[in-house]
Amino acid sequence: MSKLQSESSSPLYHQLMQRIREDISKGAYPVGSRIPPEHMLEESYNVSRVTVRRALQELTDEGLLIRKQGKGTFVSVPRISQNLKNVHSFHDACRSNRVTPGTRVVHVKELPADLADQADLNLQDGDRVVETLRVRLADGEPVVLEQNRFSMAYAYLEDSDLSGSLYRVLQEFGVEPSQAVHEISLCTAGEREARLLDVPAGTPLLKLKEIIYDQWGRPLHNSRQWIRGDRFVFRI
Repeated sequence: MSKLQSESSSPLYHQLMQRIREDISKGAYPVGSRIPPEHMLEESYNVSRVTVRRALQELTDEGLLIRKQGKGTFVSVPRISQNLKNVHSFHDACRSNRVTPGTRVVHVKELPADLADQADLNLQDGDRVVETLRVRLADGEPVVLEQNRFSMAYAYLEDSDLSGSLYRVLQEFGVEPSQAVHEISLCTAGEREARLLDVPAGTPLLKLKEIIYDQWGRPLHNSRQWIRGDRFVFRI
């Protein structure tokens, strides 16, 4: 194992972080495996305990590692990162993070438009919407509960296969999601969210509210997403 370069302009802890990242990406440390203890990393790379601890803390803060009290430091399950500056499908976000996407459709049904739907989608009192409720999976694990509501102009979604990318279905009908307005908050899992996301009730979740606009600047749909923060992060 080659030593770190003390004369490099890059701090030693940065170099150590990069070495550990490379080892993880090459499969030397698979997901769930324990990485060597601090004293072994010190000896292997000829660095101080302070350098090792800072590198491990930075990688833990990034979500690459997880520290378990009394047991050591382990490679964590990868978190999906999505840039909110662009409108991307969940499928695209997963694939860009080398994660296999999946979808479980809970329901697709018509409902009366509520006040939020009327404001978001330029609807009137008495109008109806098509609601899609889906659980989004990453490597088979539920990470997002996604509720979308569309005006009845998109009633064809009731007869469409929504087990893949919803945006791909819309593109087949000439509709392109183009812009979005986001609102992120914190919440806790209620009974429905806990059951569908396979987490205990009361688990802290991220809640993302969005209004998505099409290529002509018209409201396409609104969205409510309940997200497991241990598996999904946003970049702004």
